[in-house]
Amino acid sequence: MILADANVWIEFFRARKPELRRLLEQNQVVMHPFLAAELALGSLHHRPATLAKLDEMPQVRAVDLRDVRRMIEARGLHGKGIGLTDAHLVAACLATPGTLLWTMDARLGKVAEALGVCAKVA
Repeated sequence: MILADANVWIEFFRARKPELRRLLEQNQVVMHPFLAAELALGSLHHRPATLAKLDEMPQVRAVDLRDVRRMIEARGLHGKGIGLTDAHLVAACLATPGTLLWTMDARLGKVAEALGVCAKVA
């Protein structure tokens, strides 16, 4: 399964990521509750319908904040330039075997690659 970060979704909403549409049609994409909330902060076309579709998607479990902090320390993720939501996405991928993170963010991509959860989407 693929967990696409906010940047991928934003490009998708701008009709610049047809790869995400293909994965959605194949039921290969999961949502994280923090990501859905982050996207809700933006300007969305057809806002009610879009938010409803995001809420209907299969979800990965949000990892407890204490466990995310433990992951940050154990994996040496401090000072890598990622934010808290990014760390939650990484933790969700690690906690959900078979889930990979698709990001366009270089720093987050390096972290995901180092931890073996980086999606290579073509």
